[in-house]
Amino acid sequence: MGADAPKALIPLAGRPMLVWSLAALGELDAVVVAAPPGHAGEVEAVVTAALPGARVVAGGASRAESVAAGLAALPAAEIVIVHDAARPLLTRAIVAAVVGALDGADGAIAARPVADTLKRGDGGPHPVIEATVDRAPLWAAETPQVFWAAALRDAVARARDDDRLAGATDCASLVEAAGGRVRLVPIRGPNLKVTTPADLALAEHLLRGGVL
Repeated sequence: MGADAPKALIPLAGRPMLVWSLAALGELDAVVVAAPPGHAGEVEAVVTAALPGARVVAGGASRAESVAAGLAALPAAEIVIVHDAARPLLTRAIVAAVVGALDGADGAIAARPVADTLKRGDGGPHPVIEATVDRAPLWAAETPQVFWAAALRDAVARARDDDRLAGATDCASLVEAAGGRVRLVPIRGPNLKVTTPADLALAEHLLRGGVL
């Protein structure tokens, strides 16, 4: 984003980006926010104003380590919902859909079928196409990701023991590696991840326009 502040605190449609997710998660029994290293005070001020009952913990150097820190703050939880503040279009309907798919599985994640044609490159500095990849069985993973807490705790512990935790890009991959069964839950509405200024502008347009 090229911003001076953590992405979660960037203003979006009149609120820090993080607050939009908190609004969708406010009815949960407990909410824990993992703050970027060195920004716990700023995050706590935002969280306290938006959702006084939420707790802020210091995040780690990677996404998975931040999840582990949040998980440690919820020792009695039976179900855990993991969400990225960079997806501010979260709604309670999305949360309910993913939680509703948890029965009979170790986890469930928001996802959508890949729509673009996919190419596999040869890995060179000026890549040449090696193959066109069949997109039919492929899905793009999103958040929220929901798990039975015991399954996620076990997966995090195994990854830490095997020195795989820092490199994990989502929680589902950790649970999969531990032998868990994770469902894909199709999300039809907008749930974009804010990565660039253009994404921020689009998210603002959708929020101010009442599209959600």
